Amino acid sequence: MSADYAIVLAAHGSRDPASSGQFEELVTRVKALDPGRVITHGFLEFNTPTIDEAAREAIAAGAREIVLVPGVLLAATHAKNDLPSELNALRREFPHVTFHYGAAMDLHPGLLAVCRERLVEAEAGASREVRRNETLLLLVGRGTTDPDANGDVHKLARFLEEGLGYGASLACYSGTARPDLTTGLARAARLGFARVVVLPYLLFDGVLARRVREAVAAAAQRWPETEFLTAGHLGPHLNVARVFLERAQEGVRGQGHMNCSLCKYRVEVVGYEAQVGAPQVGHHGAVRGLLGAGGEAPKRRTIAPYEPHPIERESFEIIGGLRDWSTVNPSDRYAMQRLVHTAGTSDIVEDLYFSPGATEAGVMAILRGLTVVTDVTMVQSGLKRQVLGELGVPVWCGVHDPETHLLSREAGITRSAAGIRRAYEKFGNGCIVAIGDAPTAIFETVRLIRERHWRPGLVVGLPVGFVGTRESKAALRACLRVPRITNAGTRGGSPWASSVVNALMIEAQNRLAAVATTEVGPARPRTKA
Repeated sequence: MSADYAIVLAAHGSRDPASSGQFEELVTRVKALDPGRVITHGFLEFNTPTIDEAAREAIAAGAREIVLVPGVLLAATHAKNDLPSELNALRREFPHVTFHYGAAMDLHPGLLAVCRERLVEAEAGASREVRRNETLLLLVGRGTTDPDANGDVHKLARFLEEGLGYGASLACYSGTARPDLTTGLARAARLGFARVVVLPYLLFDGVLARRVREAVAAAAQRWPETEFLTAGHLGPHLNVARVFLERAQEGVRGQGHMNCSLCKYRVEVVGYEAQVGAPQVGHHGAVRGLLGAGGEAPKRRTIAPYEPHPIERESFEIIGGLRDWSTVNPSDRYAMQRLVHTAGTSDIVEDLYFSPGATEAGVMAILRGLTVVTDVTMVQSGLKRQVLGELGVPVWCGVHDPETHLLSREAGITRSAAGIRRAYEKFGNGCIVAIGDAPTAIFETVRLIRERHWRPGLVVGLPVGFVGTRESKAALRACLRVPRITNAGTRGGSPWASSVVNALMIEAQNRLAAVATTEVGPARPRTKA
């Protein structure tokens, strides 16, 4: 390999020093394999150097051609969105430098060989001999939101099962995807094999690898008639270092391979149609370099407080004088004032209902990154794009998805109600529900809360109309199990629901700005207008 390009190795980053330490050990191995080349490394989140710092180091060393190689096993969101967004930013910042992108490590034969080595090590350390045809292989993937990457975990399990002669194989995930690790262990135990050997398909030690070891130990206590073995993760193996260099060379030559035939960002895959053409936007800004290195202060993306338009500011000054706001709970006041701003009158305040702590629950849900689920696209369209982008708040509306149409037809419910039912299945409790149009969406939300124990972070129910509107709002108000915001009567609409969510997001942005300015200097005056 010629020395005419530099390599930036990109890892995810971890709060666990064992993980970052093993990655740095791997980088040392890569450098030893190609000693004449400029090779730097960086992290997406938590650890330093960050990826942009790693690229600057390579440029400072004289590199004018750089290939970024993802330190991830499978091509999911990190490889398809986060790292390309980093690369796009670098291309804008350094137009005189040529940047290439390598593929994820994927199911490389060299990595399968490492898997075999780890399995043999686990079996050799067992207290007794058990034939492979009496052993079940349980492969544990990291788990992603990308069905293509999750499917590769099952493919790898099949490769290892057939290639090594195991009696059967199962796949599960340590997070995000299903079945989870606990379910996978339970299924494995019930199949009656003498031994279950668990292989975590993870690059490095850390939180997830420790979670696997602890779960397997617990399973061994629960099912003592089955022998459980835990194989090691891949680690800084020489084969892993070789795959890194191979992916770098492919990237420079333009031969980087990736499975695009089932990529949810390129083709309409069942259940993911809305993600076709989604922009490559990273989501690690808030925790980039969070842990720092060598006692240095971490570098964070600056978040400024919300700045209202002058007319908006003047409007809120007028709203402040329209009534005695001291009778309103201070934590709910700003959201109510935004509703007054939307409705154009302050006489709506007496009809509004905010359950105790609802506003704070909503703000905390925004800060936790929960998805905002809307019943119609009008609510989604009314959310402030600049604030959404600043906070990275995910928004989902399923009313026009093909699966929603099918569910609506087969279940005999409205599309808005079907969209809410899909949100329950898709996000579980990890969402905020904002309903501004359909009373049927509120009725379905209340049903799921009561019958299926759904617990969204907040439910906003403010539809407008005369058919079922009063009744649906009354049902939501009486639903004591979740924080909720609604009103009495027929007034409301999509702009009302959007206004409440905007108020929550603005408060969340101002809180983050206050924290950031406290860390770096005097805070700028906050405004809620």
